[in-house]
Amino acid sequence: MGQHLVAPSLLSADFLNLGRDIEMINQSQADWFHLDVMDGVFVPNISFGMPVIKAIHKIAKKPLDVHLMIVQPERYFETFRDLGATYLSIHIEAVTHLHRAVHQIREMGMKAGVVLNPHTSVSLLEEIIADVDLVLLMSVNPGFGGQKFIEATYDKISKLKKLITEKNSGALIEVDGGVDLQNAGKLFLAGADVLVAGNTVFSSTDPAETIKKLKEAITG
Repeated sequence: MGQHLVAPSLLSADFLNLGRDIEMINQSQADWFHLDVMDGVFVPNISFGMPVIKAIHKIAKKPLDVHLMIVQPERYFETFRDLGATYLSIHIEAVTHLHRAVHQIREMGMKAGVVLNPHTSVSLLEEIIADVDLVLLMSVNPGFGGQKFIEATYDKISKLKKLITEKNSGALIEVDGGVDLQNAGKLFLAGADVLVAGNTVFSSTDPAETIKKLKEAITG
């Protein structure tokens, strides 16, 4: 049985009350803060950048799980390390020299993650899986919150879990997109270790209770 970690996505937080929402996560059973950084080039949308992450890091009491949806992410590894990233995840589709990039991230003292878009095959990770700390599977097309979960993700998790076992990798499996209380248990059962949840948490009348229910989810 894998871990049951929950990483609320601050992209769905109330930016007029960001300090309040960060404090809620600090006090909740959530494990990480998930931060989506978008550049308007690799994905259509633009999210937040360095000043916001610097402010978040000042009061966040849990690890920062930073997901870079940007072109040429290697230009900013040092910056995100200095901003307090614990996990730094980059898209396989955005990096030419993935092996080099993964090792640069780890040499800087961060945990290295690789992200796969919905159309990208898990088999592309065969040569790198033993070197990464995290694989983030996008269960929607990246760039916007609130999208419908792609059902093929369950099979993809199973394939990834098999590859991790075969290659004796310690990589965690993270799933991002359309995660809710209905599918959380099924995702954990399929082999996911970390669930990213944005709208499900922040549109809830009791976000901390929703985080608790996500962590405790057992069946789909």
